[in-house]
Amino acid sequence: MSSPESTKRRDFLKSVGALGAIVAASRVSPAADGPPQAGASPGVAGLAAPPLATVRFGLVGVGARGSSHIDELLKVDGCELTALCDPHGPALAAGVAKLAQAGRRAPATFGDGPHAYRKLLERSDVDAVVLSTPWELHVPHAVEALKAGKHVFIEVPAAVALDECWQLVETAEATRRHCMMLENVCYGREELMVLHMCRQQLFGELLHAEAAYVHDLRFQEKEVDWGTGSWRVPHYERRNGNVYPTHGLGPVAQYLGINRGDLFSHLVSMSSPARGYALYAAREFPPDHPRNRARYVLGDMNTSLVQTARGRTIVVQHDVATPRPYSRHNLVSGTRGAFGGFPNRIAVEGRTDVHRWDTDMARWYAEFDHPLWRRVGGLAEKTGGHGGMDYVMWWRVVQCLREGLALDQDVYDAASWSAVGPLSEQSVAQGGAPVRFPDFTRGRWKDTPALGIVS
Repeated sequence: MSSPESTKRRDFLKSVGALGAIVAASRVSPAADGPPQAGASPGVAGLAAPPLATVRFGLVGVGARGSSHIDELLKVDGCELTALCDPHGPALAAGVAKLAQAGRRAPATFGDGPHAYRKLLERSDVDAVVLSTPWELHVPHAVEALKAGKHVFIEVPAAVALDECWQLVETAEATRRHCMMLENVCYGREELMVLHMCRQQLFGELLHAEAAYVHDLRFQEKEVDWGTGSWRVPHYERRNGNVYPTHGLGPVAQYLGINRGDLFSHLVSMSSPARGYALYAAREFPPDHPRNRARYVLGDMNTSLVQTARGRTIVVQHDVATPRPYSRHNLVSGTRGAFGGFPNRIAVEGRTDVHRWDTDMARWYAEFDHPLWRRVGGLAEKTGGHGGMDYVMWWRVVQCLREGLALDQDVYDAASWSAVGPLSEQSVAQGGAPVRFPDFTRGRWKDTPALGIVS
């Protein structure tokens, strides 16, 4: 006999699946330039909200990723965790235990069904909401939170359809609240250093970049009733494109000043055959298991080529199905040199032999380590997740909210970086035909300054 908890979980996943079907149907329409320009709300590029003496967070979704956000926020001064929400009882209890172990006040908790988060949004002691929920729920939850007057921080990708991207943009503009996608990789030590190098024009005029998410995640097939794979793997049964673009793309978009002096213009996308997940299922599960009855359509490798309004090019790849080492590529090249990641390597005209890579990064860190990393990176490396980038991200978010500063990522970044997902699906379905990006900034990218080097 199944437990009440497992029954509740299955009902929750059914609701997520139904919503996913609706979203999938919305993706078949051609990309458009978005809503009419007339009557558009004022933009939120550079939005600076009133400062908060203490940032009070409510977390919706405290499972695998949400739990790690609790760990990081407990280390950051100037914030409190006042409310937690998750329909999965064990995850909610574990989150409460983390606060108790840290000697913090017990948070309000909400776990009675998939709509319990609405009670969290009603609370006056929640300034900002962190959403670590299945992808299909990001935008519905975010829109409600923004309308409730909360700042919103969404796990990646922020949206899975173009109309959802527009919903985020229009709601953030109408409510004048921050809506940031939590692209933690933008706060990695290497990525921050390369951003610093780009702003110092070390590589000259930037011309090309490469980004990727290459990560063997076949093990997630074993997460059937609970865990990331329980809702993520079904995407691979109905979508074919780059469904998870932002870890590699976010940093290179910041290097190139996307939405801040340049803009994604259009892309073409192609996928290899889908083999990895079916082969893994055949090896690991009985023949009649649901994973073996599934039909996986997501190509093992998707390659998308993006061109920007200024003519620059970006290669974006996605592969979670083949046995190969992890990589985000993190490559940027210009008229005077290039940097590449995994492993880190650099070539700069006048400073190295440009016919071979310099792999000794010590002197480059000494000269170009980002001031933000110099300030908090030591603690981040000792205690923070993903090599410290998670801590640096939350430290910076809390700093901005407490001092009334603009965030390093805004809703236009969330929308445009996430839009690679549905646009790549559309291009693949059309045999690699080019598709255009909407201009989510409605032309404001031309006058928005590039992200600076903050300390």
